Amino acid sequence: MNRPVIAFAGLTACSGCQLTLLNCEEELPQLAEMFDFAYFPMGRSENDDCCSLEVSFVEGAVSTPGDLEILLNLRSRSRLLVGIGTCALWGGIAAMKNHQPRLELTEAVYGNFANAVKTFPPGPLSRFVTVDFAVPGCPPETNQVMQVLASLLHGTLPVFPGYPVCTECRNRENLCLLIEKNELCLGPLIQSGCNARCPAVSVACEGCRGPATEANVAAEIDLLVEKGFSREEINSRLRRFYPEWDNGQRY
Repeated sequence: MNRPVIAFAGLTACSGCQLTLLNCEEELPQLAEMFDFAYFPMGRSENDDCCSLEVSFVEGAVSTPGDLEILLNLRSRSRLLVGIGTCALWGGIAAMKNHQPRLELTEAVYGNFANAVKTFPPGPLSRFVTVDFAVPGCPPETNQVMQVLASLLHGTLPVFPGYPVCTECRNRENLCLLIEKNELCLGPLIQSGCNARCPAVSVACEGCRGPATEANVAAEIDLLVEKGFSREEINSRLRRFYPEWDNGQRY
């Protein structure tokens, strides 16, 4: 049986999503036997820039002409393109200040060299190409990355839960930080899959996994305002990982 030829690539991001795969140390020898990692700059020295690919996994937001060139190249060579991680799917941390002028932001980082920097407001992969499947998280859960790879060997893709983190929180019998502790927790809005890792240790959900199916943003905001949080603080928290929340809509 021919091994599926795949790519793992990173754009504007921290590389944590690619590290999720490399951290699967026990599984890596088996994965190397089952897949041909033809393009993986973070994991190998020699990479094939021209071959056809079964699947490309792409991490990071698109914020430079170089990012866009890599993305278009991979999309044109791949049967499937998988966005991996919050930055690739929603813009993530890189896009959290997109509501501010770009020149103002580049000047804060690059000073007098800001005009020479070739960059534009970071955006998700779907703004530029068709994305066939999404693996959410910052970084993604290892088990979900493994599920995608295992499913590919059988010619299919997994189904991830679309319900909110609150469901996992209640399954673990955690104390509700939003209702019982009056903390700014985004659990009702955010896609599950993390097993409520943060609330389980009394840390409010920051929203790193992006919106759950039918997330009721307006109701969450009304509740947080009733609890005394300012709309500025709420909007700042919402923008941290998913900058394009529409505060008046149900997702």
